[in-house]
Amino acid sequence: MTPTGKFLDRSIKQLTADAVTAALADAGLEASDIQAAFFSNATQGVLEGQTMVRGQIALRPLGIQGVPVYNLENACASASSAFNLAVQAVRSGEVDVALAVGAEKMFCTDKARMFSVFDGAWDVQDIERNKAALLSLGRGVEPPEGSTSKAPYSLFMDIYAAFGRFHMREFGTTQRQFAAVSAKNHGHSAHNPLAQYRNTYTVDEVLAAPPITYPLTLPMCAPVSDGAAAVIVCSGSALARLEDRRRAIHVLASVVATGSPRQPQDVDRHITVNAAKSAYERAGVGPKDISVAEVHDATAIGEIVQSENLGFCEFGAGGPLAESGATTIGGRIPINTSGGLESKGHPIGATGIGQLHELVTQLRGEAGARQVQGARLAIAENGGGLYGIEEAVCAITILGR
Repeated sequence: MTPTGKFLDRSIKQLTADAVTAALADAGLEASDIQAAFFSNATQGVLEGQTMVRGQIALRPLGIQGVPVYNLENACASASSAFNLAVQAVRSGEVDVALAVGAEKMFCTDKARMFSVFDGAWDVQDIERNKAALLSLGRGVEPPEGSTSKAPYSLFMDIYAAFGRFHMREFGTTQRQFAAVSAKNHGHSAHNPLAQYRNTYTVDEVLAAPPITYPLTLPMCAPVSDGAAAVIVCSGSALARLEDRRRAIHVLASVVATGSPRQPQDVDRHITVNAAKSAYERAGVGPKDISVAEVHDATAIGEIVQSENLGFCEFGAGGPLAESGATTIGGRIPINTSGGLESKGHPIGATGIGQLHELVTQLRGEAGARQVQGARLAIAENGGGLYGIEEAVCAITILGR
């Protein structure tokens, strides 16, 4: 994984090269060993006009040629979807060694153009109905005066805020509990050399930070990011040929799911709940077995909701769980030890594999000051886009030592 940040002087090709070269070196492989590649990117078409064959163009200079290269776009779940297909390719027996890589260049000086990349992550033929349905979730909790930014921000922050106000209305969750998530994640990122932001906050400092839209303040929200991440997936027979097999991590489950219509109060039918149930069943484990988790916290609200959806607590108990310290390193179920999207960064097309990078680092015992002691099982949740009142796609990955 590359560092995540704002790199006006780095191209998609350069970021891809850095991540792929590091992944090959980690595995002890050459580019010629790759038998299939899955390339993830969500915004290059909008921002650079490279609407097709992105993976072929980024990977051929690295010597990955003459093999199938597939281009994946699945909104913020693009990278984890690429990983899922790499796993399927290996499990099917079609290939022994596959590469999944995600790369994204989102930051640019034209803010309006930069934020426009999110406009296509829902049904563009029914925008007003989408907007009305999602924003209506927040009714009943009135934003205090002065709690909305005058500076431009993504409409998706308004939608996340509506999710948050729904949770506040239905379960009594507080803004302070959302702030506890943010403070915890920024504390974790202080020990992650690849994180976009490594500055720490107290809960009170998060609450006092510039507002975005209630209940969100700036540190509770993921930044616009550039970065890349890559992973090698191999079969048991290919692993047997490698010199250093002891650092390999087992893929216990990789599930990608889409949602179905539901009422807002039917939280037990959330897309993540269904995908997680399937992943736990395939892996033969349950929520209580998990040592560490990376979840899709595009805002702090997302982490609270997903901690419930993954079964780490009852529905409605995600706020108290975060406030109790249980999700901090050293707690019962550490979540977002990388710093999460809020402070590690959120380069959309690379985010899912970036989550896996953190979990593999944890399972190998190589996370240094942010290490979860004795970590043996890890789960990643990565959501993308919007359809109806929830994400359009969800990817769940369970890894084991």
